[in-house]
Amino acid sequence: MNKLLFGAIALVVLATSAFAQKGMASKDSEPLMILEREKKQQAEQVDRQYQRAIERSRKGGDTAAARSDPWANMRAPNDGKR
Repeated sequence: MNKLLFGAIALVVLATSAFAQKGMASKDSEPLMILEREKKQQAEQVDRQYQRAIERSRKGGDTAAARSDPWANMRAPNDGKR
C-alpha cells in the first residue's frame, strides 16, 4: 500500500510541475508563432525596400537617357574610313 501511495504522490508532483510550465507559456510565445511573426516582419521589410527601390528608379529614369559615353576620348576620330 505504501508503494502505491508513494507512486501516486510522485505522479501528482511531477504532473503538477508540468502543467504549471504549460500554463505560463502563452500562445504568442510558442516557437512556431515567433517564427511566423518574424517571417511576416521580414516580408514586410523586403516589400518596403522594394517599393523604395521602385520609387528611386522612377525618379532617376530621366537621367538614364542622358548618359554620356565614357570612352569618347579614347576612340580615334571617325574620318569616314569605315
